[in-house]
Amino acid sequence: MAAAKKTSTSGQASTPELRPGGGPGRFMMREQEKAKNRRGTFLRLWDYLGRQGWTLVLVVLLVAVSSGLNLLGPYLMGRAIDEFIAQNNIPGLAPLVLAMIGIYLMSSAVAYGHAYLMAAVAQRTVRDIRSDLFARLQFLPLRYFDRHTHGELMSRLANDVENVSNVLNEGVTQLISGVLSIIGVGTAMFLINVRLALVSLVTLPLMVAISQWVARRTRRGFREQQEQLGELNGLIEETITGQRVVKAYGREQALIAQFDEKNAGLRKASTRAQIFAGVLGPLSNFVGNVGFAVVAGAGGWMAVKGLATVGTIASFVSYARQFTMPLNQIANLYNAIQSALAGAERVFEVIDEPAEIIDDPDALPLENIEGKVVFDKVCFGYEEDVPVLKNVSLHAKRGDTLALVGPTGAGKTTIVNLLTRFYDIDGGSITLDGTDIRHIRKDDLRRALGIVLQDTFLFADTVMENIRYGRLDASDDEVIAAARLANADQFIHRLPHGYQTPLSERGGNLSQGQRQLLAIARAVLANPSILILDEATSSVDTRTEKNIQEAMLRLMAGRTSFVIAHRLSTIREADAILVINHGEIIERGTHQALLDARGFYYNLYISQFKGQAQPGALA
Repeated sequence: MAAAKKTSTSGQASTPELRPGGGPGRFMMREQEKAKNRRGTFLRLWDYLGRQGWTLVLVVLLVAVSSGLNLLGPYLMGRAIDEFIAQNNIPGLAPLVLAMIGIYLMSSAVAYGHAYLMAAVAQRTVRDIRSDLFARLQFLPLRYFDRHTHGELMSRLANDVENVSNVLNEGVTQLISGVLSIIGVGTAMFLINVRLALVSLVTLPLMVAISQWVARRTRRGFREQQEQLGELNGLIEETITGQRVVKAYGREQALIAQFDEKNAGLRKASTRAQIFAGVLGPLSNFVGNVGFAVVAGAGGWMAVKGLATVGTIASFVSYARQFTMPLNQIANLYNAIQSALAGAERVFEVIDEPAEIIDDPDALPLENIEGKVVFDKVCFGYEEDVPVLKNVSLHAKRGDTLALVGPTGAGKTTIVNLLTRFYDIDGGSITLDGTDIRHIRKDDLRRALGIVLQDTFLFADTVMENIRYGRLDASDDEVIAAARLANADQFIHRLPHGYQTPLSERGGNLSQGQRQLLAIARAVLANPSILILDEATSSVDTRTEKNIQEAMLRLMAGRTSFVIAHRLSTIREADAILVINHGEIIERGTHQALLDARGFYYNLYISQFKGQAQPGALA
């Protein structure tokens, strides 16, 4: 193995910034700030939209053209009244009517064009956000998943992103069109009649004040609604996954009551949000109608006094309606925007979470692995000031089998978690072939490790693909050969479609022993240099355990192996047994030496076989 250069171990690591499409290849090293306010969240969403480049520019141009065409209608209507209808010139009216029809048809066509393009822009933007979120989830440390339920994270990936999608699909064009319409119509109104234009602005401050008042409350309401929805989804996901336990303990009614409680909480939060959201539309319409009535009354008085022509007043009244309409649309859009911003904030919170500590900048790949593992005074705690391992030291030579035994919660699995760098140590060092594992590329380190856990995870795919997960470039023949070495080939051929048999979620249509054999086959295919077996036979019958042990012995041959076992009879031949209690190694030695010492291990051993034989005969 090429020696990796040592670098600073300050513990600081840059946080990858996700780029469109997600995945490690799109990461740039830069610290990001979390979106903690509406303005910041909006700017981040706008940044995602801005990545669509010229397509978004074309959408804006088409919206501008559509808004401009809509401005021509009232102007031509005023000319028609003053120049043709008032003058009783009906023949001259026809070309103007045809022109108005052409303008409205063109406006409709342009509106369809920008709606079509905006749909594409919105979906690509949402794709980027969803990809970034999913990619971030792949790179978050396990500590993060320890603190968040799966359902709550799924809610952010599905519901929160969907809220953003709904606004982007229609809200962006409505917002741009509304702003451009307000500017264009306002300008036209002042050009036609300054006095009437000033009258039409009387209700504007009231509408803005109402919108701001409602917006502050709806944003909080929608945020609470999304949080409640995440909790409810977490309960649903947990309940579906644990249906066997639910039925075994008859907890259906208790879960229904718990669901009803959370469902009621979601109802209350949603009701509060929707009450404020529902108020805005009617209030805006009322204020807009009052403004329209004021303008119509003032215009009628001016027409009677001869201060303006009937055509001018007709144009102005039409413009006034066009002026209040986008204001109402923007006011109503606030509701959807608040919901989208609440969802976007929750999405960006995940994206901004620090990723796993990245590889040391000078880390080198693993080559020619021998398998020598050394823990030197390792200290670790999942929570600050709550130590789990205390100055743990161990040494494993190439080909050694080290057994880790001790009470539940002693720290056995934690040692494995640190070796795989699922978590990083708080003190001491862990070396592989003399190199600190923090100076080894994490992907290379994990490829050198094969793990068979007590709770085997299988994907909803075929048996063939689940085994191939150990090495994705393996051929079908290599997969079958691995299954044979793992004693799995025989039961696989008894399945309805052999290796092409689809598995249900988590392999629920297989027995525990069959799932374990597939996990061993997966590890065989990966051909690791170091093997970790975590309670691999604790949940199977004696006959299945024999098949699994035979497969494990083949897998362990010539490899450095760490075996965690509660069944002490399975580790008699280990090169060394480490007895762990309260995060410390309190005894170490061979099986016979530890029995002869009549200490902690001896008591564990005889407690498992009490009544079967005398302790002296157990050796």
